[in-house]
Amino acid sequence: MSSQTFKNAFQGFDPNNLDLNAAGNWPIGIKIVVYIIVMSVVVYAGIHFYISEQHTQLEREVQKEVQYKQEFESKSFQVANLATLRKQMEDVEGTFSELLGQLPTDKEVPGLLEDISDIGRAAGLQIQVIKLAGERKEKFYIELPINIEVKGTYHQMGQFVSGVAAIKRIVTLHDYTLKPTDDDMLEMVISAKTYRYDDTK
Repeated sequence: MSSQTFKNAFQGFDPNNLDLNAAGNWPIGIKIVVYIIVMSVVVYAGIHFYISEQHTQLEREVQKEVQYKQEFESKSFQVANLATLRKQMEDVEGTFSELLGQLPTDKEVPGLLEDISDIGRAAGLQIQVIKLAGERKEKFYIELPINIEVKGTYHQMGQFVSGVAAIKRIVTLHDYTLKPTDDDMLEMVISAKTYRYDDTK
């Protein structure tokens, strides 16, 4: 975009005389900036409130498993309560096993990266980067960060985020940036994370 075109896009806009009622008459440059800000807030809200729920649930169930194991060991001598404690353990282990089944194994991680790439391509995005970063050990699990860079329209990025949220494996999205490109597209850099249970604990 030439400097003259850039100036024309903002021509006639007075920041000291900002009237939201006349937003339809704002220069195209200001409309684009406001649109990008609003869309960024919408994407962030979606990621924050919906995609992170699976990660929170996994941590909650891991903590429950540890808690019930401790209770089981401390009360195992009480024969009267043993049947109840066993039932609680079975319930928690069933839920935990179900969530554990949603975590990829070492052998499945490359396939997960391919699934994310396929979702991006199906949404019409140009995939620039999808690669694993260094893993991080947490208390009960190992975090596997994935660096993602894609290019496309806002609608295509919305489809991509929804598609990643629907993957049967637990994948959460974090720390994204959106910026416009010279060809009227958007470029998004976002960090995805998947998790592997640390069975050495």
